[in-house]
Amino acid sequence: MKLRTSAGAVALALTAALTLTACGDDGADSDPQPEESSSSAAATEAPAPTAEDVAALEAVTVEGEPGEEPKLTFEAPLEVSAPTTRVVDEGDGDALAEGSRVTMQYIAYDGNAERLGSTWETDSPETFILGDQNYGLLTDALDGQKVGARIMVANSVAGNDGTTQTVLNFLEITDTAPTPSRAEGTAVEPAEGLPTVTLADDGAPSIEIPEGYEAPDELVSQPLIKGDGEKVTADQQVYVQYSGWTLDGEQFDSSWERGVPFTFSMQGGVIPGWIDGVKGQPVGSQLLLVIPADQAYGAEDDGSHELAGKPLVFVVDVLAAW
Repeated sequence: MKLRTSAGAVALALTAALTLTACGDDGADSDPQPEESSSSAAATEAPAPTAEDVAALEAVTVEGEPGEEPKLTFEAPLEVSAPTTRVVDEGDGDALAEGSRVTMQYIAYDGNAERLGSTWETDSPETFILGDQNYGLLTDALDGQKVGARIMVANSVAGNDGTTQTVLNFLEITDTAPTPSRAEGTAVEPAEGLPTVTLADDGAPSIEIPEGYEAPDELVSQPLIKGDGEKVTADQQVYVQYSGWTLDGEQFDSSWERGVPFTFSMQGGVIPGWIDGVKGQPVGSQLLLVIPADQAYGAEDDGSHELAGKPLVFVVDVLAAW
């Protein structure tokens, strides 16, 4: 599942080529997520561009100054056999680093030179975490770049009808900011009787469920660390580390163990207990969520999900939101 902060159908067309590591990669990560379906495709090594691919991008003409939407001109059809990048302008701002938050403006054309849309036009710059698998194509393209860089990225995108077409994106990196690897803030004494959380040296949580502990009828969202960032709002994307357990103490998922934090949308795509538990909490916080079954995967064990009918416990570090 690709969880994105995009402005409607135009942005879906714009980002189609950017979210794919390579044409036809539709494998699924077997690790369960706190969602209604499994996580997005794991990145696979993309084929190298050919000399013809590189020449095709070199032939594209760019008109327009930095900071404004450019016009791209090229002879159609533009086709590449592999993800291909061309740096148009080097940036002179802060260097981009994997794991940092990156904001960009971009415009997209299809291979027939038809303009698909633009974040400049909709005033909706895209923000993402560099290294997020949902943006796998950009990890290599932006490696070593700085704020202010203007870059072309072309890729072949598979359609539902089995055909492929090349999509050309022109990106301008407008901002970057570091993201922490764990919650940072003021420790909070939790209410008595809740599961006990212990942190490893790197911040990874473990949990002890009190003997005889019964799931509450309503969601518990207990801050363990109160961050000093802005409060999470209902329209944001949120970047977190987390681990999850059933009430018998069995861990069923952990971003810490995968080594990859998780980005989700507050507008959906994860279980309701996550949305309600994280909303309104300051960035930088660590939360203990005890989620009744009806706010997780359903109150009844109806076979729809392996965790259906089970109350769940999560420890969630809220690292960033945008």
